[in-house]
Amino acid sequence: MLMQGFSSFLGLLYLAMLVLAVVALVMAALFRTDAYRAADKQNKGFWLIILGIAVAVNLLVPMLFLQLAGLVATIVFFVDVRPALRQVSGRGFGRRGGGSSSDGPYGPYNGGR
Repeated sequence: MLMQGFSSFLGLLYLAMLVLAVVALVMAALFRTDAYRAADKQNKGFWLIILGIAVAVNLLVPMLFLQLAGLVATIVFFVDVRPALRQVSGRGFGRRGGGSSSDGPYGPYNGGR
């Protein structure tokens, strides 16, 4: 019975919406609070609540309209908020900032020139 639900197209669609909402919630939690202010976006608590509701709706409420509203919030986070937060924070998750590989702790290495 469970495998039939997940093998259907709608089951996979619901699962994809849930995974996207969870990923967006985790990413929203990882950014610093001041990055939201610097990017001129809603505060961190707002996005955690909205994305948390999206995750809860995807888990608990089998109403497609509410799930689509959560999907819209998730897409807005990925398309608008996350790039602005990454820009003001100067780097992505687990990557170095925008410098080259020859940058030292005090700026680029120029070979003693």
